Amino acid sequence: MFVDHVKIYVKGGDGGDGMVAFRREKYVPYGGPAGGDGGNGGSVVFEVDEGLRTLMDFRYNRHFKAPRGENGMSKGMHGKAAKDLVVKVPPGTVVINEETGNVIADLVEHGQRAVIAKGGRGGRGNMRFATPANPAPELSEKGEPGQELNVILELKVLADVGLVGFPSVGKSTILSVVSAAKPKIGAYHFTTIVPNLGMVETEDGRSFVMADLPGLIEGAHQGVGLGMQFLRHIERTRVIVHVVDMSGMEGRDPYEDYLTINEELKQYNLRLTERPQIVVANKMDMPEAEENLKKFKEKIVDVQVFPISAISRQGLKPLLYEIANLLEKTPPFELHEVVDESDATVLYKHEKQGQDFEITRDDDGAFVLSGYTIERLFKMTDFSRDESVRRFARQLRGMGVDDALRERGAKDGDIVRILDYEFEFIE
Repeated sequence: MFVDHVKIYVKGGDGGDGMVAFRREKYVPYGGPAGGDGGNGGSVVFEVDEGLRTLMDFRYNRHFKAPRGENGMSKGMHGKAAKDLVVKVPPGTVVINEETGNVIADLVEHGQRAVIAKGGRGGRGNMRFATPANPAPELSEKGEPGQELNVILELKVLADVGLVGFPSVGKSTILSVVSAAKPKIGAYHFTTIVPNLGMVETEDGRSFVMADLPGLIEGAHQGVGLGMQFLRHIERTRVIVHVVDMSGMEGRDPYEDYLTINEELKQYNLRLTERPQIVVANKMDMPEAEENLKKFKEKIVDVQVFPISAISRQGLKPLLYEIANLLEKTPPFELHEVVDESDATVLYKHEKQGQDFEITRDDDGAFVLSGYTIERLFKMTDFSRDESVRRFARQLRGMGVDDALRERGAKDGDIVRILDYEFEFIE
């Protein structure tokens, strides 16, 4: 089964917790703090494996969570960093952040890697907080949470040339005679329901990858027929080979077919019209084909038309030479602007730029604090220790949270929420 579009959940591993510990050896007076740091969490990394051809594996496993780092230990021993979770994807995979719509990675070459969800850093142990004023702190950090997000994976096949046209115009037959590919061929519409790839080599030694893409019909850019599945895969091609049934066997006018398909390409993505296009008049061995070709050429002036018969293999050699010539002078088209989302702050949307927190009100009148920075601090605070709680309160004051709450009308005894936890506002 060919799968080319899936949604999955990825989460980087949380960092390990730092430890509060003290040296208690017999001959070490005033031993001091000895709590080690937690290890960093693992990241979720996507890696291209050229042996894969489909996103089928993601149909059954949609959650990918990297391991968390090891907690810090006594005697100053740091926790072990977790290994990254490496997920194999086929070449041509595009990774999109579902929330923002940004393209995180466009993976095309074998072995290419991209960090999709970063692991959190390990929390600091109490050794890190020792100062001359406080040489024995009972203070440590919890591990930083790993980045988590839902991503959409789209597979867009890696082909230099794409065969487009209405169903049953002979695209699969052309691919089968110019390459070693063996696509399904039948005398009915939508015989091809997945893209087929074949390596084509010309007699002068040049080679390229050709894709036979599912048949296109009117309205395909809106999802009619196999439209969206087809159009996604043509985005990577550098040359479009437009196959037209010149025999008129289906009762359609070849010129109308030509206009319809080009309109669908234009409606789906304007950049598809930038690609050079070759028109192939197929089924020239049929009785009315010559007459139809003559009328077709009268209406199309600027486009080169190659009359062929895929069944009898007539006219294929000059067509392949022209495709190879076009590929030599056509550079790859930039598909996506890849946005670096390795910074976990992309998980949260701030209406006020540059602020570390946002204050809203719940229906019950409670003040709600949200935002990446403040939630990160909250999750990394060990509330079982008074010293850690006091440090958190100082951090909030330093960020201006207290003053902002007063400006919003907070009074002594009002409820303040962070995530699922509640606190009392005390003047």
